[in-house]
Amino acid sequence: MCTSLTYENSRGDQFLARTMDFAFELGGQPIFMPRNQQIQGDAGTFTTKYGFVGAGRNLSHYIFVDGVNEYGLGAAALYFSQYAKYEATAPADKLGLAPHDVTAWALGNAKSVADLRELVKHIQLLDIPVALLGITAPLHFIFSDPTGETAVLEATSHDIHLIDDPVGVMANSPQLSWHLQNLSTYGTLQAADVPLHDYEGFELATQGPGTGALGLPGDYTSPSRFVRTVYNKHFSIKTDDTPTTLNLLQHLLDSVTIPKGVKLKADGHSDYTQYRAYANLTERSYFMEPYDNLELQGVKMTDEMLNDWDTPVEYPLDHQPHISALN
Repeated sequence: MCTSLTYENSRGDQFLARTMDFAFELGGQPIFMPRNQQIQGDAGTFTTKYGFVGAGRNLSHYIFVDGVNEYGLGAAALYFSQYAKYEATAPADKLGLAPHDVTAWALGNAKSVADLRELVKHIQLLDIPVALLGITAPLHFIFSDPTGETAVLEATSHDIHLIDDPVGVMANSPQLSWHLQNLSTYGTLQAADVPLHDYEGFELATQGPGTGALGLPGDYTSPSRFVRTVYNKHFSIKTDDTPTTLNLLQHLLDSVTIPKGVKLKADGHSDYTQYRAYANLTERSYFMEPYDNLELQGVKMTDEMLNDWDTPVEYPLDHQPHISALN
């Protein structure tokens, strides 16, 4: 139910990519949110200072689940079932936020991960449902910026702070600390082949190339997706520009993309990858790739958008599959 990763190409450009895996149709699309907005969130009103673009939807107000702002801070919200803990009320000296409003608040008010580390000391996540789902969304969040610094926000108690993410990958439950410890189980995997031993004089026949990755988990559970993404990210060949990096990120997300029907919930509905998103944190651009059209569709923030626009702008996605005829 969602996987995310950061990536730095050979010229130092930083990216944040994610899959959005869900059974309920979320209907997200790229939306540009201008500077200096007053947002009537579900826990109360909050203001923003910076412009940003990301995947969102206008319900009673604009709700965002990922995106990048004008300073290159990127964010993505992922499901954190059974582990997220929220408070009933916020102290008088803190801003109360519904979990589904955190992404918009962060992108609208923080210039960097370091900036956000200080800002989160002054918020409290509250147990307030999102109208679209009728439940309080159990979420945790990954943030990254053009310096490459990456951190995760997990509300597992009333104390809210950012946790360093040294591998730049996040999936779903359990906590990031558990996923990082679990990596040690797979610490001997490698891209190169491992020679086969002879047993008792019996010469083993090869199973073909790829023996270095024997044991790499291939299922759709959160721990397996986390390990698989770290492995593929680590061993992939570096890219050197935006188009080749976006192409590589598409391939990296291929290994955790969920087709319709292969991951069923108890009620019979299928979790599937509704879209994949890619934020270039260095160039402040954002791309979405819906399930039914694998062509990247992007929005790049311009000076005109940031300086002159004062109304949110929605960019409907093209859901028609594109096929290029060669004859």
